[in-house]
Amino acid sequence: MILIHNGLVITRDPARPLIEGGAVLVEGNRIVWVGKGPEPEPFPAGLSGVPERIDAGGGLVMPGFINAHTHCYSTFARGMAAKPAAGFEEVLRNLWWRLDKGLSPEDLYYSAVPPMIDSIRSGVTSIIDHHASPFAVSGSLRAIAAAAALLGLRCNLCYEVSDRDGEEIALQGIRENRDFARECGGRHDDMAGSLFGLHAQMTLSDRTLDRCLVEAGDTGFHVHAAEGTGDVNDALAKYGMRAVERLYRRGILGPKTLAVHCVHVNREEIAMLRESGALVIHNPQSNMANAVGTCPAPELMGRGVLVGLGSDGYTADMTESYKTAAILHKHHAGNPSAAWAEPPKMFFENNRIIMNRLMEGETGILREGAYADIIVVDYKPPTPLHAGNLDAQLLFGLSGRLTDTALINGRVVMRRRELPGIDEEALLAKSREHARALWNRI
Repeated sequence: MILIHNGLVITRDPARPLIEGGAVLVEGNRIVWVGKGPEPEPFPAGLSGVPERIDAGGGLVMPGFINAHTHCYSTFARGMAAKPAAGFEEVLRNLWWRLDKGLSPEDLYYSAVPPMIDSIRSGVTSIIDHHASPFAVSGSLRAIAAAAALLGLRCNLCYEVSDRDGEEIALQGIRENRDFARECGGRHDDMAGSLFGLHAQMTLSDRTLDRCLVEAGDTGFHVHAAEGTGDVNDALAKYGMRAVERLYRRGILGPKTLAVHCVHVNREEIAMLRESGALVIHNPQSNMANAVGTCPAPELMGRGVLVGLGSDGYTADMTESYKTAAILHKHHAGNPSAAWAEPPKMFFENNRIIMNRLMEGETGILREGAYADIIVVDYKPPTPLHAGNLDAQLLFGLSGRLTDTALINGRVVMRRRELPGIDEEALLAKSREHARALWNRI
């Protein structure tokens, strides 16, 4: 048992959003009590023993953050020489497709470890990852899952199927998704889940999409959708319809499908996203960096589409994505009153709904029965903090790097900024070694 006490508990439970001087009791991988005071009196029935105590020091006790879309392997691009690109298609060809082709089977584990460490240090306890390594497909998701297991990070993984490297590699990607999904099907703690990954419709033929639909079964898809104008133009030229419309008509969209980006969508496609129940993931920093445009997230949400928040591998700190989303839409609209409610809803509420839709249990909330994914954040507000201004306090005052302690699935994965049992220096040295060799190869 673990008792986290002496904190301002932010539950994300509408029935009891804030508890001053609160505490959270964990047994196994679940929360068994949330309340006020140094400890429950009496202890919940059925519990025995004396809990280990974690003093929050008057800081915030919160559900761990969720990153609804990232690419762990993209960390190996950090600092890599790349030519300036004239447009998004050049970014893909000159950077990302160059990088993913160079990944070897031995690189995969060490490409995943650093962003996972950064995630935990930034208060992120769950990630949804989209992987590509076309010349190291088989076993790639198992390697990434092994990195997550070492660090104790909750994850959902998929492999990016694409025709851009030939039919055989596309078939390997289909098999990798299928086999990993079967492996995850036997898990009961939901520490590693799966989706069926697709790159984008512009690199997928009808034949390959049909094969994916057959092999995916009940598994949802994780697909880049209408990120750049090239995806839309490709669909119009080849199929006489727009990118999201093609995904909809091919049967890819559904209540467990993540349609990532959705920057270039029209009103008809928004209706298709809503009707299918697809989950849109907004990645504001990546969209700005690639100069692809601005996802109409407020309009999507206003028309009934559930929109979550990701980083697209641009950062591990989801508070950065939160802050960027909050200002991007004001700037885009030329209206300082725009997008007040949508960014916190994306980050705190919708990411929780998305992750829980893909799991057996519940995370992203502090209440009895939920998974014990909890962070302690060293934030002391300079002004009164209450339920009515909570999201504004977090927007302007919070940084993921203020996370002091983290529990995932009831396990302490970071205590006082140290990761117990993890030799970070040795792992990062190996990562640099693999990155250097990869850069030399490509």
